[in-house]
Amino acid sequence: MTMTPSAQRRATQLLLGLLGFALSMALMLHAGQGGMPWDVLHQGIVRRTGLPFGVVVVAASVLVLLAWIPLRQKPGVGTIANVVVIGATVDPFLALLDQAVPEPGTGLRVVLALAGIVLNGVATAAYIGSRLGPGPRDGLMTGLVARTGRPVREVRTAIEVVVVLTGWALGGTFGWATVAYALGVGPVVQLAARRLAPALTVRGRPAVRPTATRTTP
Repeated sequence: MTMTPSAQRRATQLLLGLLGFALSMALMLHAGQGGMPWDVLHQGIVRRTGLPFGVVVVAASVLVLLAWIPLRQKPGVGTIANVVVIGATVDPFLALLDQAVPEPGTGLRVVLALAGIVLNGVATAAYIGSRLGPGPRDGLMTGLVARTGRPVREVRTAIEVVVVLTGWALGGTFGWATVAYALGVGPVVQLAARRLAPALTVRGRPAVRPTATRTTP
């Protein structure tokens, strides 16, 4: 079956967005200044089990997808691609950074962390703009919003507080970059979405209601 030019563009944007997302994860992890909220949990599990980071990401994604069943969420092509692409590429990106920058100094660690935050925001906008399905963790959030009736900000915050505290207790790295990510990635996504996901913004503001917002994978 031949794909239309529009479908090809969306598929390419999805793939590039997911690759960029995996690289942004690797940049923040290699910086060692604190990972994204879910990556604090992933890192904690890695340190307790010794499993490869990508394997832990995939396993966590599958468990989250199982939680979709009672929440009556439906995966899309982008949902499956999220699990496969990020899980398969984050470890190679980490290995590449280990070879390219084996022992970064403090200044370079800051640069790597900030670059990871910016890249993550752009990659998220690209992923969202493909409109091919939410990531596992986004589906969990929107499903809980729909079932509980609580605002997105409360549900999102509650989920991320739980995963950060759990990950930190398991030995994951929580640091200034985790806080900077929480505060900074939203504005970056908003700016990048004007070009990569224009349907989601109107005059710089979200064009959809909060309960329909799809955020990071």
